[in-house]
Amino acid sequence: MCGIVGFNGYEQAAPILLEGLTKLEYRGYDSAGLAVRNDANDVELVKAKGRLRALYEKTNGGIAMQGTCGIGHTRWATHGEPNENNAHPHCSDDRNVVAVHNGIIENYKELQAKLLRHDYKFYSQTDTEIAVKLIDYYYKKYKGGPVDAIARAMMRIRGSYALAVLFKDYPNEIYTARKDSPMVIGIAGDETFMASDVPAILKYTRNVYFIGNMEIARLGKGTVEFFNIDRELIEKEPEEITWDAEAAEKGGFEHFMIKEIHEQPKAVRDTINTSVNEDGTIDLSPLGIDEEEIRKYTQIHIVACGSAYHVGMVSQYIIEDLCRIPVRVELASEFRYRNPILDPNGLVIVISQSGETADSLAALREAKSKGIPTLGIVNVIGSSIAREADHVFYTMAGPEIAVATTKAYSAQLICIYLLAIKFAEVRGTIDTEKRDQMIAELRTLPYKIERILEDKERIQWFAAKFSNAKDIFFIGRGIDYGITMEGSLKMKEVSYIHSEAYAAGELKHGTISLVEDGTLVIGSLTQKELYEKTLSNMLECKTRGAYLMGITSYGNYSIEDSADFTVYIPKTDPHFATSLAVIPLQLLGYYLSVTKGLNVDKPRNLAKSVTVE
Repeated sequence: MCGIVGFNGYEQAAPILLEGLTKLEYRGYDSAGLAVRNDANDVELVKAKGRLRALYEKTNGGIAMQGTCGIGHTRWATHGEPNENNAHPHCSDDRNVVAVHNGIIENYKELQAKLLRHDYKFYSQTDTEIAVKLIDYYYKKYKGGPVDAIARAMMRIRGSYALAVLFKDYPNEIYTARKDSPMVIGIAGDETFMASDVPAILKYTRNVYFIGNMEIARLGKGTVEFFNIDRELIEKEPEEITWDAEAAEKGGFEHFMIKEIHEQPKAVRDTINTSVNEDGTIDLSPLGIDEEEIRKYTQIHIVACGSAYHVGMVSQYIIEDLCRIPVRVELASEFRYRNPILDPNGLVIVISQSGETADSLAALREAKSKGIPTLGIVNVIGSSIAREADHVFYTMAGPEIAVATTKAYSAQLICIYLLAIKFAEVRGTIDTEKRDQMIAELRTLPYKIERILEDKERIQWFAAKFSNAKDIFFIGRGIDYGITMEGSLKMKEVSYIHSEAYAAGELKHGTISLVEDGTLVIGSLTQKELYEKTLSNMLECKTRGAYLMGITSYGNYSIEDSADFTVYIPKTDPHFATSLAVIPLQLLGYYLSVTKGLNVDKPRNLAKSVTVE
């Protein structure tokens, strides 16, 4: 989950590396460091604990470090506490090899024992230092050059990693390698750029190379060569990134999170437009799924983590209701470890914003190993899940920088709606009239989201009122339960307030004992047939002293007789209610965080792309 950048050209590297790291700090911000070379001179290393501004100050914005070739790193700590000693870059004992690393090396203890027998010393608590010294060991033992040394190390290392490496004997080259962790390379004229994620290099080029799994790249000044694990040269074609570089900037908003909340109408509209024709029909042919295949599906597994898992929870209700296909929603981190029973006529849908989520990628590979068709719903072109899945459905959310997802979540929901409607139509569980009604309603969602955003000041006021809350409970039934799960996660992620989401009918089975005077209980009531039952559950909490907030559709004004504060959303097809009801909950989490003076975009202990298990 760390951020890696690299630059090789004719300008001073350090300022460019620092600028790139600022766009990757959402991936980690416990410490940061730079390694820069000026031709054949020794590598200069500078590290700093804490946020990236400490490294800016230590290097005078990079001006204090001379050199035109270098690598940088911003860390999310896994092995070893956040301090300068454990910060990257790391180096071999004689600084022959210097490297930065993203990922986790699972057998680092075994490798460390091997290196200790060969008189290597260790100064940090990190697994990265072991990787650096293993590369140094093979470089000196076999004298086969950088590609050979890295390939040999890759064959010994177990785990996930992306590496960027400098060698003392190769002053104008950077070497990079990856297994399961992302890395992108871009060339602009006689300059080469490298990063963990696209936003770091978008300013310079939109034509990029995605280094493949178990591959190595050699970066010169304006050149790049790729090698497989057998050290053989391989050919790659660049891919064009269509994101506008300005989309990765704040654009006048105070934080990326609130900017991305406001970008949801566009993300929803753009994602709809990828698959809905002008005549109102849904075209999934770019996904490579034909109608015969859709008719054969007898089971669907949805596998994801975090917010994407909550998309899956909502999807279960929608797909089963519309398509009459059994759906099971799985936490990706648990999927492999229970030896899942998968129907050979089933479909495994893996949802991930980054397309690099380690547990989700592992689940995808588990499904493929069992011969089950896979569909990836991802936001990043060329990501690992996008490349490895049998079918890919891209969300058109654009770059999402804030750690807490908002617009990617909304775009993922749209993909699920489109899949459900198309599957239902093909399988004959809805008729053409129903399909047309749902598509027409789907197209109104961007405008309805905009209406909700116009009322954000009320939610801001309410957030100020409850900024000192210690516990918040969310309740709902059916699709509303899935909505509250995401609302609760947003609350935890950015405001650090303890919150939990419960199926409303489960309150009496223990949870209600936690309700006391002043406890905030938020109920989602968007499903007409479940409205009265959920309201009754909310009243059970009120009689025990709870303060009630309700989210419901316009017209349900009788709720004001019971709830202390109500947010109304436009009416829509009940299947699409999540797209509207989640907006106030995102705003509530955001404004609570702002009111408490917290770092909204970079919440403590969290990072954007979870590329380790």
